Amino acid sequence: MNIFLTIKALHIISVITWMAALFYLPRLYVYHSTKETKSDASETFKIMEKKLLSLIANPSAIIVWVTGLTLISYVTLEMWLILKMFLVLGMTIFHLYLWYILKVFSLDKNTKSEKFFRILNEIPTVLLLIIIYLVVFQPN
Repeated sequence: MNIFLTIKALHIISVITWMAALFYLPRLYVYHSTKETKSDASETFKIMEKKLLSLIANPSAIIVWVTGLTLISYVTLEMWLILKMFLVLGMTIFHLYLWYILKVFSLDKNTKSEKFFRILNEIPTVLLLIIIYLVVFQPN
Protein backbone atom coordinates (compact mmCIF):
# COMPACT_ATOMS: atom_id res chain seq x y z
CA MET A 1 0.00 0.00 0.00
CA ASN A 2 1.26 3.47 -0.88
CA ILE A 3 1.88 5.37 2.39
CA PHE A 4 1.58 8.79 0.71
CA LEU A 5 -1.90 8.01 -0.64
CA THR A 6 -2.98 6.54 2.69
CA ILE A 7 -1.90 9.68 4.55
CA LYS A 8 -3.55 11.83 1.86
CA ALA A 9 -6.84 9.93 2.18
CA LEU A 10 -6.76 10.25 5.98
CA HIS A 11 -6.04 13.97 5.58
CA ILE A 12 -9.03 14.47 3.26
CA ILE A 13 -11.36 12.50 5.55
CA SER A 14 -10.28 14.47 8.61
CA VAL A 15 -10.63 17.79 6.73
CA ILE A 16 -14.23 16.84 5.90
CA THR A 17 -15.08 15.93 9.49
CA TRP A 18 -13.33 19.01 10.87
CA MET A 19 -15.16 21.29 8.45
CA ALA A 20 -18.50 19.65 9.25
CA ALA A 21 -17.91 20.46 12.90
CA LEU A 22 -16.79 24.04 12.14
CA PHE A 23 -19.92 24.57 10.04
CA TYR A 24 -22.27 23.13 12.64
CA LEU A 25 -20.86 24.49 15.92
CA PRO A 26 -21.48 28.19 15.11
CA ARG A 27 -24.98 27.21 13.95
CA LEU A 28 -25.57 25.65 17.37
CA TYR A 29 -24.37 28.92 18.90
CA VAL A 30 -26.94 30.81 16.78
CA TYR A 31 -29.76 28.76 18.32
CA HIS A 32 -28.20 28.64 21.79
CA SER A 33 -27.91 32.42 21.91
CA THR A 34 -31.70 32.69 21.68
CA LYS A 35 -32.36 30.51 24.75
CA GLU A 36 -32.70 31.60 28.35
CA THR A 37 -29.73 30.64 30.52
CA LYS A 38 -30.26 27.59 32.70
CA SER A 39 -33.27 26.52 30.60
CA ASP A 40 -33.56 22.90 29.50
CA ALA A 41 -32.84 23.96 25.92
CA SER A 42 -29.73 25.89 26.94
CA GLU A 43 -28.44 22.93 28.93
CA THR A 44 -29.06 20.61 25.97
CA PHE A 45 -27.14 22.94 23.66
CA LYS A 46 -24.22 22.93 26.11
CA ILE A 47 -24.03 19.14 25.92
CA MET A 48 -24.32 19.11 22.11
CA GLU A 49 -21.66 21.79 21.68
CA LYS A 50 -19.23 20.13 24.06
CA LYS A 51 -19.58 16.72 22.41
CA LEU A 52 -19.24 18.16 18.92
CA LEU A 53 -16.07 19.99 19.86
CA SER A 54 -14.44 17.28 21.97
CA LEU A 55 -15.45 14.18 20.01
CA ILE A 56 -15.35 15.43 16.40
CA ALA A 57 -13.76 18.87 15.93
CA ASN A 58 -10.71 18.55 18.18
CA PRO A 59 -9.61 15.05 17.05
CA SER A 60 -10.24 15.96 13.41
CA ALA A 61 -8.17 19.15 13.67
CA ILE A 62 -5.29 17.23 15.23
CA ILE A 63 -5.39 14.62 12.47
CA VAL A 64 -5.56 17.36 9.81
CA TRP A 65 -2.44 18.99 11.21
CA VAL A 66 -0.48 15.75 11.69
CA THR A 67 -1.30 14.38 8.24
CA GLY A 68 -0.89 17.78 6.59
CA LEU A 69 2.55 18.33 8.06
CA THR A 70 3.49 14.78 7.10
CA LEU A 71 2.34 15.36 3.50
CA ILE A 72 4.49 18.49 3.27
CA SER A 73 7.57 16.27 3.44
CA TYR A 74 6.46 14.72 0.11
CA VAL A 75 6.03 17.95 -1.85
CA THR A 76 7.88 21.10 -2.88
CA LEU A 77 6.84 24.19 -0.94
CA GLU A 78 5.27 26.61 -3.39
CA MET A 79 3.58 29.94 -2.73
CA TRP A 80 0.03 28.51 -3.03
CA LEU A 81 0.86 25.86 -0.43
CA ILE A 82 2.37 28.38 1.97
CA LEU A 83 -0.74 30.56 1.61
CA LYS A 84 -2.93 27.50 2.17
CA MET A 85 -1.01 26.73 5.36
CA PHE A 86 -1.63 30.26 6.65
CA LEU A 87 -5.34 29.89 5.91
CA VAL A 88 -5.42 26.56 7.75
CA LEU A 89 -3.73 28.35 10.65
CA GLY A 90 -6.54 30.91 10.43
CA MET A 91 -9.08 28.08 10.49
CA THR A 92 -7.34 26.72 13.58
CA ILE A 93 -7.53 30.12 15.29
CA PHE A 94 -11.24 30.19 14.40
CA HIS A 95 -11.58 26.72 15.94
CA LEU A 96 -9.90 27.94 19.14
CA TYR A 97 -12.24 30.93 19.24
CA LEU A 98 -15.21 28.56 18.99
CA TRP A 99 -13.72 26.66 21.93
CA TYR A 100 -13.56 29.93 23.88
CA ILE A 101 -17.20 30.66 23.05
CA LEU A 102 -18.13 27.18 24.30
CA LYS A 103 -16.52 28.06 27.63
CA VAL A 104 -18.48 31.34 27.74
CA PHE A 105 -21.76 29.53 27.08
CA SER A 106 -20.91 26.87 29.66
CA LEU A 107 -20.61 29.63 32.28
CA ASP A 108 -23.89 31.24 31.12
CA LYS A 109 -22.00 34.44 30.28
CA ASN A 110 -22.73 34.85 26.58
CA THR A 111 -23.31 38.48 25.56
CA LYS A 112 -23.14 37.97 21.77
CA SER A 113 -26.27 38.21 19.65
CA GLU A 114 -27.84 35.72 17.31
CA LYS A 115 -26.77 38.01 14.44
CA PHE A 116 -23.14 37.88 15.60
CA PHE A 117 -23.20 34.08 15.48
CA ARG A 118 -24.89 34.09 12.06
CA ILE A 119 -22.03 36.20 10.69
CA LEU A 120 -19.44 34.07 12.52
CA ASN A 121 -20.98 31.02 10.88
CA GLU A 122 -19.79 32.25 7.45
CA ILE A 123 -16.08 32.42 8.29
CA PRO A 124 -15.21 28.74 7.76
CA THR A 125 -17.07 28.74 4.43
CA VAL A 126 -15.03 31.65 3.10
CA LEU A 127 -11.75 30.14 4.31
CA LEU A 128 -12.63 26.74 2.85
CA LEU A 129 -13.52 28.19 -0.55
CA ILE A 130 -10.16 29.96 -0.76
CA ILE A 131 -8.28 26.86 0.42
CA ILE A 132 -10.02 24.63 -2.13
CA TYR A 133 -9.26 27.13 -4.90
CA LEU A 134 -5.58 27.10 -3.92
CA VAL A 135 -5.38 23.30 -3.78
CA VAL A 136 -7.21 22.71 -7.07
CA PHE A 137 -5.66 25.47 -9.20
CA GLN A 138 -2.29 25.83 -7.42
CA PRO A 139 -1.73 29.39 -8.70
CA ASN A 140 1.80 30.76 -8.73
